[in-house]
Amino acid sequence: MRADRLIAMLMLLQSRGRMTACALADALEVSERTIYRDVDALSISGVPVYAERGPGGGIALLDSYRTNLTGLKEDEVRALFFMLTIPEPLLDLGVGKELKSALRKLAAALPRMQNAGPGDTRQRIYLDSVWWFQKDEAAPHLQTIQQALWQNRQLRIIYRLQFGTQVERLVSPYGLVAKTNVWYLVAARDTYLRVYRISRVLQAQLLSSSFEYPDDFDLSTFWKQWCADFERSRSHYTALVRVSPELMADFGYYFGDNAPAILASATPPDAGGWVTLTLPFEGFQEARSRILGLGRAIEVLEPQALRLSVADFARQVVNLYDA
Repeated sequence: MRADRLIAMLMLLQSRGRMTACALADALEVSERTIYRDVDALSISGVPVYAERGPGGGIALLDSYRTNLTGLKEDEVRALFFMLTIPEPLLDLGVGKELKSALRKLAAALPRMQNAGPGDTRQRIYLDSVWWFQKDEAAPHLQTIQQALWQNRQLRIIYRLQFGTQVERLVSPYGLVAKTNVWYLVAARDTYLRVYRISRVLQAQLLSSSFEYPDDFDLSTFWKQWCADFERSRSHYTALVRVSPELMADFGYYFGDNAPAILASATPPDAGGWVTLTLPFEGFQEARSRILGLGRAIEVLEPQALRLSVADFARQVVNLYDA
């Protein structure tokens, strides 16, 4: 256990530089007294580590000292960091400490570059595993966008809006987000942050002009807030419906992360097992399409206009096939 801690301390000092005994104790979950004993142990073993007391002091390695993870190139280490940007599922498996140890070792393997590092890698790419109702989408310009992201260079893109309209945009890329199997670009345009769906980027030109990446921008924080705002803005239309027992069994599959909130307002099942609840939709047409797709497993009670429209569309389908 102590050997692992000594290696972890060495990796922390190598990747972060000078650290206080308090900061090291917090990172390694030990006391400051233990930290000073470990410093002595490293020094006795030949590692050039030293401690300075007083304001501005701390524990550090000599600048000339460096240990490497042999065989790993910078791009390979960066690729590994991409795989470690979803900590929640791994933490659920109880591998939090192992993950931290791996990150320290990977951080130590990265060369000290002026504008790049493990924190920078995790900041620029965010993987969101929460599912939306989406299909696989092509992202042919993803590599060009990623190149602009790493080099802090602006992009000129041709972007497809709804209903096929095409617009040209000059953007400063801040980060890439993979929402399950769909890629998004978070970029600044005219001092405002925008989110662009990569599959709708028809052209992407890498420009020579650069931009200043803001020190206070946090990609994961921005994305979570943007998703919350987006979800709230989508649900402007509601319908009171009856849901069959068969549909209730797979309710989470059809309504995803919204299922718990929807079911919270559901009535107890009636004698036939049917449940009455309120479903949120973006609008009238989306509500009609989704409900028609669920067949006889769901019945619209209100609003009356939606109930009549669903019945009318169903009759048209039956008449078409009867003919």
